[in-house]
Amino acid sequence: MELNQVKLVICDMDGTLLNSKHEASPRFFEQYQEMKARGITFIAASGRQYHSMRVKLAPIADELIIVAENGAFAKSPKKVLVSTYVPDGTVSQVLTAIEGKRNIHPVLCTPEAAYVRADSPTFRNVMSEFYSSHNAVDDLSKVDVDVLKIALYNEESSERHIYPFTKHLEGELKVKVSGVNWVDVSHPDAHKGYAISMIQKQLGVSKAETMVFGDYHNDLEMLALADFSFAMGNAHPDIVKAANFQTTNNDDFGVERVLERLLEAQP
Repeated sequence: MELNQVKLVICDMDGTLLNSKHEASPRFFEQYQEMKARGITFIAASGRQYHSMRVKLAPIADELIIVAENGAFAKSPKKVLVSTYVPDGTVSQVLTAIEGKRNIHPVLCTPEAAYVRADSPTFRNVMSEFYSSHNAVDDLSKVDVDVLKIALYNEESSERHIYPFTKHLEGELKVKVSGVNWVDVSHPDAHKGYAISMIQKQLGVSKAETMVFGDYHNDLEMLALADFSFAMGNAHPDIVKAANFQTTNNDDFGVERVLERLLEAQP
């Protein structure tokens, strides 16, 4: 496999492109311009809200394809490419599954805004990092909107304190441990791999021409779509096992180090 054949680079955000302060480096923005000049398309793909991703990538946001909400929503500069909503009754199912469980904070995610319970001011400070556009309501079960994803947060461990109460929904729904603190519940087709595969077809780009970076379970499907699949140094062991290559962690410029090699290999 040769790096000079890469035409598409796809990058997760938190734990991958963004450092532990949730910032993209100045060097990445320089590399983006260099990739653009060489005809390489860059896509940001995250569990984050679309609006939040635009804030984090503000200098280039108006020209990016952005895959948000774990693939449930994708948008190019000109049009919406993917919008996959949860089936009817899903919100009720999820809220019932976590009812009475301590320290699980649900977020209803829509293309325009996220909805969170008004009685969780401390959590609202946490979630505002990931959902820059959000509304606080008294009762989430009465929010009458089409929902892309239900995100569930626990400050200690999503695998220990959320997943056991939601895993029975798997099959009927997509249930993803998407980070140390998050579990995401969505339509079975709402994942990064589904959105990315559609975009690959639209761009006419093959697996052999694709590079992907990820760190957690919500990146598994898109890692499988790239010959150049990279696990971060801080990635979950399952991601390290699934990826073809590994780079350094997100605080040690793991993405930028590989992009440097990619750019050196390009004509």
